[in-house]
Amino acid sequence: MGATRASVGLVYLLPPGERVLRLAVVSGVSRSIAAPWARIPLDAPIPVAVAMRRRRIVWLASQEEMARHYPRVGLVLPYDFRLAAAPIVIGAAARGGIVLLWPTEHPPQLSPREHHVLGGSCRSVGRILRQAADNGCPLLPRDEPRLLKPQGPGEPDPAQAAAAFEFAERLPEGCCSLSMEGRIVFLNSAAAELVGAEAEMLLGTRPWESLPWLRDPVFEDRYRAAVIARQPTTFTVQRPPDTWLSFRLFPGAGGVSVHITIAATERAPSPADRSPEEADRPAGATALYHLTHLAAVLSEAVGVSDVVELVADQLVPAFGPGALALMTVEEGRLRLAGHRGYPADQRARLDAVPLSSGTPAARVLATGVPAFFANPVDLERAYPPAVRQDRMAAWAFLPLTASGSAIGTLVLAYDKPHAFTAPERALLTSLAGLIAQALDRARLYDTQRQLAHSLQTGLLPHRLASVPALEVTARYLPAGRGADIGGDFYDFVRCDPGAAAAIGDVQGHNTTAAALMGQVRTAVHTHATAGVSPGEILARTNRLLIDLDTGLFTSCLYAQLDLVRQEVRLATAGHPPPLLRHPDGRTEILDLPPGLLLGIEADTDYTTTRVRLEPGSVLALYTDGLVETPGVDIGVSTAALARRLADATEYTLEDLADNLIAPIVQHTRTPPSDDVALLLLRPTDAQLNPDEEADPP
Repeated sequence: MGATRASVGLVYLLPPGERVLRLAVVSGVSRSIAAPWARIPLDAPIPVAVAMRRRRIVWLASQEEMARHYPRVGLVLPYDFRLAAAPIVIGAAARGGIVLLWPTEHPPQLSPREHHVLGGSCRSVGRILRQAADNGCPLLPRDEPRLLKPQGPGEPDPAQAAAAFEFAERLPEGCCSLSMEGRIVFLNSAAAELVGAEAEMLLGTRPWESLPWLRDPVFEDRYRAAVIARQPTTFTVQRPPDTWLSFRLFPGAGGVSVHITIAATERAPSPADRSPEEADRPAGATALYHLTHLAAVLSEAVGVSDVVELVADQLVPAFGPGALALMTVEEGRLRLAGHRGYPADQRARLDAVPLSSGTPAARVLATGVPAFFANPVDLERAYPPAVRQDRMAAWAFLPLTASGSAIGTLVLAYDKPHAFTAPERALLTSLAGLIAQALDRARLYDTQRQLAHSLQTGLLPHRLASVPALEVTARYLPAGRGADIGGDFYDFVRCDPGAAAAIGDVQGHNTTAAALMGQVRTAVHTHATAGVSPGEILARTNRLLIDLDTGLFTSCLYAQLDLVRQEVRLATAGHPPPLLRHPDGRTEILDLPPGLLLGIEADTDYTTTRVRLEPGSVLALYTDGLVETPGVDIGVSTAALARRLADATEYTLEDLADNLIAPIVQHTRTPPSDDVALLLLRPTDAQLNPDEEADPP
């Protein structure tokens, strides 16, 4: 730091066998400011981790450059500084990194000497680490990073200290000193009088914590900006009831000097005192809050449509554009995925723009560099072919790229001329990076979900067989976990003299469960026409699962419907009991002899039970996802399902199925935590006579 005149320095070490960098030494900022970066995964998009992966120095010359390449860092540190990150390499392995920060007075490039100093420092640290390891005493980071005080002017002698104190006391204006942690370590009498508090009560405290009228986050943000960017900063605030104070912060290597005076104006600048551009622009801390909030809600978004709606809903009120358009890349064109504020005719012009066109939206995506136009003249000067069609006065075109791929373009349009300051450009660029990453994750999720849906559709019946004198319908809702592939299954087979139905639940919600589900369903389907009892079919299927040795268990309920004798034969392997609504509306939970889950014990017998099944009756088979509710006894939930079945006597079978799953669909904001399968069967009055034969399957 001394040789390069860097204002902040950090040393990271990678403990042997770990994949997370740990902050070992910090200088120039407080531990609290460095805390968000104390642990950095080696694969994270953070400069020091990238420097280690690439085995070379990473240099960032501006706030905008930081926001464009590292939006996560730009989000948390929306200040202007220059940064270099260099790897510490031992042999062929990167074992840590050094990070240095400079204020913007530093030239926009590292000098050859600075390159040499930084590289030499990394090599020196590497040698020290290697020697320590070779001596059996490896250097490992502590739980808390070591805090080094930067080189200062030295300690004053008592006479100098006394003279400095008397000098400060004679000043008619307030002055105080803050440590790097933001705590007051000195203030003169004038400062205490101006802020309206006793000096003894303020010493050792942070001003925005001990003075209630300084608790707006913007004031702490100004302190952080001064410390990190090493730039003087000012703000004006009202001390109740009506005194306006001006604070000027002057940062240095050991802390921050604060100058306090009565403000030149008797009130703080109001929106009326600012230009239209400034009036509409969120302050640094406020914009940071909105960005942080948007980042939080984007982390909860699932599919592309969720991301698009969240961006549109959050961005307009937070950042004030008159219109917004979010376009994604599809088949060589920019397709309009979401919008706010644009009428239909303008939306049509924005949609399906070729990537090869010279429009600003396509151009920024090709270059990867955002474009900001404060007024129509700027836009027409940069893009002569551009035609002003949206009746707006200022624009921000932000490319959305993630993992090296072009995702789309975000367009913000303003009703009035809008001068984009450097901090605002950096914030909007960070915002674009967050949106691009969220869209990239959402597209992957949508792809996986579609794949899961296709697999699930292929494993379940494409359609239910048609059987004379029998109505049948089914419903299936996948779980909202993993890849949305479940182990619940159902099947319906036409066989003489009626039909067979099966429903089951394989343990798990993944591709393994789905594959086993397909095998179980195939086995049950094959045995259905073998002319054996439901109990025997379950026994044969159980032996198959034992032979497969998957380690997964399966519940199953099998029903044979004899439409001539008007009865159903049932057997269960640990499955929830079926429901039967009789023609008079009376509904019962069928109490079947319990059977062991399939796949546990090879020599297991399953009992077959006969139940009367009259025309107009409804037999409901379901999986536990329909009746399992956290904190509710499953018996209570099953009884509630039976009551809903009993009350829905006037429904068609299709409407009845929708009614029974309605609580799952309507009263949860997210997909169910477990799969839900439902199979309903209702014999009709058009019964087969005993002398008639059913059509062949």
